[in-house]
Amino acid sequence: MKIICVGRNYAEHIAELNNEKPENPVIFLKPETALLRPGEDFYYPGFTTDLHHEIEVVVKINKMGKYIEEKFAHKYYDEIGLGIDFTARDVQSKLKSKGLPWELAKGFNDSAPVSSFVSKSSFADIGNINFGLSVNGEVRQSGNTSMMLYKIDYLISFVSQYFTLKTGDLIFTGTPQGVGAVNKGDVLEGTLEGETLLKLNIR
Repeated sequence: MKIICVGRNYAEHIAELNNEKPENPVIFLKPETALLRPGEDFYYPGFTTDLHHEIEVVVKINKMGKYIEEKFAHKYYDEIGLGIDFTARDVQSKLKSKGLPWELAKGFNDSAPVSSFVSKSSFADIGNINFGLSVNGEVRQSGNTSMMLYKIDYLISFVSQYFTLKTGDLIFTGTPQGVGAVNKGDVLEGTLEGETLLKLNIR
């Protein structure tokens, strides 16, 4: 099982981190050990003092495929959910300043909590879904899939040109603006169309 993540897929998030708009999707991977399943607590790692939340819509791949045409990409997922791409921002900044890969800042243990998944047929339009994240009851992030620079079906097609997709693979599709630090004792809640799908305690 692979965890495939998309960076810089919302313009306002690109702006808040002073990044450049990409010409193609920015893709990175997290190992399977990054997965944190629903109901499990997250333990603040000791190697960072600046851990950030990034709420994202997550797509679960339902069958194997490679070199998928965009027009057929919708056949490769039946369910979507929410995930948090935890980022050790201080570690990431040091790595980026040296031109080094981000894995230590993005792929550490439990850095990819996910919610339960719901059928995409529950939504009238996958390209127009509201989602967000609150921390201790305060809304931090809110977005809509219509704001993606690269839409879900395009992302599936793009990724499949490089990596064979397999059943159970997860694609984190990018985060909207509002990313910020979390602390021990915080409670994070992710919502999809107003319904809480993800609740996470920071220990």
